[in-house]
Formats: sequence, structure tokens, C-alpha cells
Amino acid sequence: MSKNKKRNSKKMAEEKKLSPEEEIAAEAPEEEQEAAESEQAAPEYEEMTLSAEEVKALKEKLDKLQEDRDDAVKQAQRLQAEFENYRKRNAQISADSRDDGVREAVKNMLPVLDNFERALDNAPEDAFAEGIRNIRKQFMDALSKCGAEEIEAEGKFDPNLHDAVMKDNQEGAESGDITAVFQKGWRVKGKIVRYAMVKVNE
Repeated sequence: MSKNKKRNSKKMAEEKKLSPEEEIAAEAPEEEQEAAESEQAAPEYEEMTLSAEEVKALKEKLDKLQEDRDDAVKQAQRLQAEFENYRKRNAQISADSRDDGVREAVKNMLPVLDNFERALDNAPEDAFAEGIRNIRKQFMDALSKCGAEEIEAEGKFDPNLHDAVMKDNQEGAESGDITAVFQKGWRVKGKIVRYAMVKVNE
């Protein structure tokens, strides 16, 4: 409160002979006086009474809004589930396509490996042949990094792994035994890219 206002309140107290309580009220800050005035001036609201028809209409409107909200939530959940399935399906298709590309590349390189092995079968034991063996080893390591592995071609014939191109009548061998391998078979990441070509005992 300003000094002028204090002087005025004291002057008023002297002129009107105010009581101590009235003097304190006269010196109260303007904010407190305004708050007290606003409380006194606050409007009073009358209670509203709704008819049964109005209550029923409001309840129906509320039920409809809740139903619309539930439908919107369900639709959002369906869209989210569909998008998640779409994302997983695309990721799987992308992975399968990449693996198929690797298999095709390995399949195209296998004839090169076959020629390396034919050359080594007929090569003399010298430094040149040793160099070819080292190159073949590097080639095999590269195929292994692509997920390629050689198919076993020993023991019994398996139509899921082997391609029987000739029959044999070898003594001492049982029926269905593989007696010779003409071309090695290969699988890449669990799928066969080339069946092993074998001779099978009758």
C-alpha cells in the first residue's frame, strides 16, 4: 500500500473514529479487497432438473459416443495388425529373394569348381598344381561364406539328395548302395541347388 493511502486510511480512522478491526480492513491490500468483492459478486447457479425423456436422450447419445469410440479403437488395432503383417511379409519376401539370388549365383559357379577338381585329378605334383589347390581352397571358402555345403554322397541312395544316373552290379555291395559319384551335389542355406549324380547298386 502506498504511503498516501496509509495516510488517507489513518485520516479516515481519525475522522470517523474507526475501531481497530475497521482500521486493519481499511489498510488491507487492494488484492484482498478485490477478492472479497469478487466472492460477494459470484453468481449463484440454479439447479437444473431434467425430464425422464431428456435423461434417456442423453444416455442414448452417451452410449452412441462410447460405441463409436470402441469401433474407432478396434479399427485402429486392425490397421496396426495389418501393417505389422505387411511389414513381416515384405521382410520375409526380401530375405527369400536375397537367398534365391545367392543360390543362383552359387549354382552358376559350381561348374568352375568342377573344372578345378578335374584339373587337379590329372595334374602332376608340382608347384603349379599346388597353386591350383590353393585357388580351389579360396573358392571353397567363398562358397562356404555364401552358405553352400556339399551333399553327402556315401552309403545309401536318397532320392531327396541324389540323382541316380547309372545302375551297378558290384559284388559285396548291398542294393541301394552308392558305388560311384559322377558329380557332387550342393545345397545353399538348406535348399538343394544341385543333386549329386551317382551310380547305385541294384
